[in-house]
Amino acid sequence: MKKLILLPSLIFLFSCENKKKEPVDANSQSDSLPKNNSPQSIEEIKTEYTLLNNQLIAKKLDSTSFDYECNEVSGNVVYYSLNGELKSIKHFHGDSHFSSVENYYLKNGKPFFIFQEETGWSFDGGTPEKPETKDDVEEKRFYYINDQLISCRDKKYTLRTKNQSKPENVSDGESKNCNDTELRKTFETLIKNRDKKGKTDCIL
Repeated sequence: MKKLILLPSLIFLFSCENKKKEPVDANSQSDSLPKNNSPQSIEEIKTEYTLLNNQLIAKKLDSTSFDYECNEVSGNVVYYSLNGELKSIKHFHGDSHFSSVENYYLKNGKPFFIFQEETGWSFDGGTPEKPETKDDVEEKRFYYINDQLISCRDKKYTLRTKNQSKPENVSDGESKNCNDTELRKTFETLIKNRDKKGKTDCIL
């Protein structure tokens, strides 16, 4: 009798376990994202990021973009939206030896996560005929709850023409300089220029 009572409980337990392990289907992403609630923890931020990033990879979002040239710096901005709601902004800018890519992930019009990758390159030996180069890369991650910055993490690594290190083998750590002032200013500028298309000069 006890075995019969326990059986339904075990079936329910394992069915819950199996549901948790099911992979996220990119085709059902629009239904999976909570409509109004902003992430309230690092884990929820990571979950929201994964869902939104899967939508971007699956090309489920509408996009508009523009290019700009300003004081020898070239830039490109792409806006991604779903049903008219802005979900993400990708901003690239750089000159001959430096580039930065900023990805803003939004919920209710505010960033809940920002990923920034800055790269500076230089020559690193070799010959005039076959020069070798190196890229010094810094990745920065900014986490937000209710529009407040709660954590920053970063990692640095170098990519060389020869003997390249693997970024996935480099662990990140809590940033000692957790400052998003410039990113905030850039974000507001990008929002103000959302309707631009084609090519333009400096954006303010």
